[in-house]
Amino acid sequence: MSINYVQLLPQHFDAVIALGNEVHGDNYLDENSLTDLYQRSWSDNINASWVAVRSPDEVDNHNITSIRNTPDGYLIGFRLTIAVSQWLPDKWCSPPLWGIPKEKVCYFKCNTVDTEMRGFGIGSTLLKKSIVTSKQQGALAGVAHIWLASPGNSAFSYFKACGGELVKEHSNRWQQYSIEDSYDCPVCGVLCQCTAAEMILRFNELEY
Repeated sequence: MSINYVQLLPQHFDAVIALGNEVHGDNYLDENSLTDLYQRSWSDNINASWVAVRSPDEVDNHNITSIRNTPDGYLIGFRLTIAVSQWLPDKWCSPPLWGIPKEKVCYFKCNTVDTEMRGFGIGSTLLKKSIVTSKQQGALAGVAHIWLASPGNSAFSYFKACGGELVKEHSNRWQQYSIEDSYDCPVCGVLCQCTAAEMILRFNELEY
């Protein structure tokens, strides 16, 4: 199986939105929100966000969704990361507990892989790619809010296995998106009540 990893570009937007909403719930991403995230992925002419693609010829025709075809291939995963200089910690973040200056921390917005393609190391590879480019931007660590309601709590287990450390849990982390952006949580429905685990991944402890 051949999987290629390329940095996120506008030509991937429709496919990323389609996969993001399929996995995370309706209105998780739209053109405006993804455009904003893409612009904030950049620092020093370096892009911290990545996508994973396969040749359409290798995808089962019964599972293929045409909107996920891109000039680089059929999109099967993506990692959205905000550069160190492009975000500010909000009430859901705990900088005093990070042990690293907040201006040296990037933000891992989300890591998404097609349900049919999990177990092949795609999510881990996307994370590694993002860490490399985030370090080039000046990051010493990355913070993420991990969805604790993922099936089998797999998101938490995955990020912990990659070196992530729990900082703090936050209830109703995504509820405001249900109210303001009509986000439809795949677990809670129209009003998300899911808890997020604020986690930090320190890059100096990794070998990437």
